[in-house]
Amino acid sequence: MRLTQATIDAFYKDGAVLIKGLLHNQVDLLRAGIDKNMQEPGPYAAENVTEGHTGRFFDDYCNWPRISQFEQVVFQSQLAEVAAQLMQSQSVQLFHDHVLVKEPGTSQPTPWHQDSPYYFVEGKQTVSFWCPVDPVTDATLRFVAGSHKWPKPVLPIRWASAEDFYAGEDTYMPVPDPDAEGMSVLEWAMQPGDVVAFDFRTLHGARANTSDQRRRAFSVRLLGDDARYVERPGRTSPPFPDHQMQAGQKLREDWFPMLYPRA
Repeated sequence: MRLTQATIDAFYKDGAVLIKGLLHNQVDLLRAGIDKNMQEPGPYAAENVTEGHTGRFFDDYCNWPRISQFEQVVFQSQLAEVAAQLMQSQSVQLFHDHVLVKEPGTSQPTPWHQDSPYYFVEGKQTVSFWCPVDPVTDATLRFVAGSHKWPKPVLPIRWASAEDFYAGEDTYMPVPDPDAEGMSVLEWAMQPGDVVAFDFRTLHGARANTSDQRRRAFSVRLLGDDARYVERPGRTSPPFPDHQMQAGQKLREDWFPMLYPRA
């Protein structure tokens, strides 16, 4: 797929853009993979509904090596080529996959957050693709336009407890309330196979799923030329224990494969 210059410009300006139908042909694969993931959760699987909320909010990540449907989508779809265009990068490297499922009647929202502070990688050339396999309206992702260019990152919090992820860290700004503060919020109703692409640094969240429909989504996080390993003041998510990388290095390709250019 060749993106328009307007799409690339919107990604750079706003930090998030909708790409209709990018994974339309992979929806059945993703549904099967998500079903398998929920039946056989991995070591990082979590249930995110806290006390006082109803429903089920399941997430899990780093499962592409054991779930063939995810591997097929990551390695054989157009995601890497589209990522190269959005990031204006000569290379595209896989970081990880992520499944997020809000069952009908789930009152738990996804809190506002940036992905980058949770990760041990930083760069201006990063992109996350989020693809629903069910129609979504109110439970779609919401983004604060231009937040990927803020001079200070937002403090990461634990989804289940709202506690600071890095206790005592003062280099981050508090989590804002974009609706109360009148920020420019982007969101799109989406059909299965539509994809929203966003920078790791873009502030985003999602409302509860109060509908009678499931909201299953598959996400892939990809890295460009300038992405490098960084040290954080605490445990990262995903943790990738015993990786043995040093600050300033590109991520090791035996764990984080190069997807583009294709071999």
